[in-house]
Amino acid sequence: MTTIKSRLTILIATILLTACGQNTAQSATKATAATQSTPTTEQQSNSEVVAALQNNLAKSEVGIKPIAAYATAMPDIFWVNFDDAPAMFTDKTGSYLIQGQIVKLGQPDIQDIGADAIANIAKQSLANIDSSEMIIYPAKGKKQAAVYVFTDPTCSYCQKLHKEIEQITAGGIEVRYLAWPRAERDIPLVESIWCSTDRKAALTAAKQGQTINSTTCDNPVKRHKSLGLQLGVSGTPAIFTESGRQIGGYLPASELIKAATSN
Repeated sequence: MTTIKSRLTILIATILLTACGQNTAQSATKATAATQSTPTTEQQSNSEVVAALQNNLAKSEVGIKPIAAYATAMPDIFWVNFDDAPAMFTDKTGSYLIQGQIVKLGQPDIQDIGADAIANIAKQSLANIDSSEMIIYPAKGKKQAAVYVFTDPTCSYCQKLHKEIEQITAGGIEVRYLAWPRAERDIPLVESIWCSTDRKAALTAAKQGQTINSTTCDNPVKRHKSLGLQLGVSGTPAIFTESGRQIGGYLPASELIKAATSN
């Protein structure tokens, strides 16, 4: 019989291996609705909640480590970042883990409280990434906005998005790629891209199915992967604006430009 503990382990593993197809335009629609709410999450992590949750996880022999807990718009519910595990919700006593979407009703614009929590964390975390760690495609002409894109070269939707990079940058959008290999087997390929002397050429070639050979180097791939998990990334591409809002999933170039400039 499958135990709750083993189901939790399977859940975490499943989220880590989510196919890129999950982040499609449908995901973007949900994210767009969430952008209509006003962020209310406190940016200061609650150390007492982290300690309580860690204690309960240890008692239940669940091997994941919480690193931060942020208050949400729902009373006594916190958004928790873990070390190398997907972000989830917990209560103020750290006795429960909740995986999924929590929305606040009562107004015409439904508020996704998880989106609020992620946006506050993402805005600061993404801004702190050194430009040398990213593969950047500058906007052509006047820059209107920038987006951060967690990408996996083996993902079909990432490949589709990359084919439209010229249209996106021509629309005044700077694209900042971060590494997010969906599975362990993808890590060597992604690290080879980030260790290449010409990262852009290597990324394009990899997304066309070509083999990439590169020497090993000190690279940010695992840091990017960990950050993505903390921000709730479960598939690729995962697109964030400079405000920290996740606007997709794959979006056609015209829709991406519109979403990037309005968030």
